[in-house]
Amino acid sequence: MYERILIPLDGSKTGEAALNHVKKLISRLSPQVKTKIILMQVIPPCFESLIAGEAVAMVPCSEEELKQAKQRAVNYLSKAGEALENTGATVTFEARIGNAYEEIIKAADEIKADLIAMSTHGRSGLSRWAFGSITDKVLRHGGDIPILAVRPPKD
Repeated sequence: MYERILIPLDGSKTGEAALNHVKKLISRLSPQVKTKIILMQVIPPCFESLIAGEAVAMVPCSEEELKQAKQRAVNYLSKAGEALENTGATVTFEARIGNAYEEIIKAADEIKADLIAMSTHGRSGLSRWAFGSITDKVLRHGGDIPILAVRPPKD
């Protein structure tokens, strides 16, 4: 039960709301359960505009730029992961490039996650339609993996 928990984070405080819930969940598990938590951030594909006269071409970012973006993501995840210290769980960090909900589902399948824990941003109506909901897409396309969707804290 809950030996591999995937927590996707987007870099926002709202996105980190799931961390405290997972910490509470782990504290209630039997000490014999060895839990591995994978904190993950998905970086959108990066493109730069190359302008030649009136023509504009979108050129993918360089490998070095992608490497730096992944390193910034891992640094962020490491700092966010401090909230899970003293739980007895093993915490690892992963940065991926791609479409957020697709990469979350792919990672969950690859690591054979027992649970995906993620925060919602609390959008509704027009803003949800315009921006979409990564959590909603993971819920609809995530297969059989249980998903803990945490509402953002009220300010």
